[in-house]
Amino acid sequence: MQINRVIDDSVIKLLTGKNFAFVATLMKDGTPHITPTWVDYDGKIILINTAEGRVKQKNVSRDPHVSLSIVDHNNPYDMVTIRGKVIEQTSEGADEHIDKLAKRYLGVDKYPFRSPTEKRIIIKVAPENVFHMQP
Repeated sequence: MQINRVIDDSVIKLLTGKNFAFVATLMKDGTPHITPTWVDYDGKIILINTAEGRVKQKNVSRDPHVSLSIVDHNNPYDMVTIRGKVIEQTSEGADEHIDKLAKRYLGVDKYPFRSPTEKRIIIKVAPENVFHMQP
């Protein structure tokens, strides 16, 4: 068991594997909202790709606090919970990033669920607290 602010190699493996992240944000009334999503890591920052206007994107625009829970899809006893803050939202590179994630998670070259009216956004999360439990 490990509690700290460091994302070590074992946590990087969870963030860059074919594992879903359950992302919790806060609604306007303070109630939690949680959604499973694909996740990525650039070496310092956690990356979440979404479409502009989705609930999690609206929530983090108002309140940057988030929590993520990631479980190894091959071993559910290997899990990490990360609390942090959204430090940036950008559309720059977001279309290419969702295609990269589609390759990892679905094995396809292009994200197949794209809507012609959506604008992709990368939400960048700076981790502040990391709790990793390995079996």
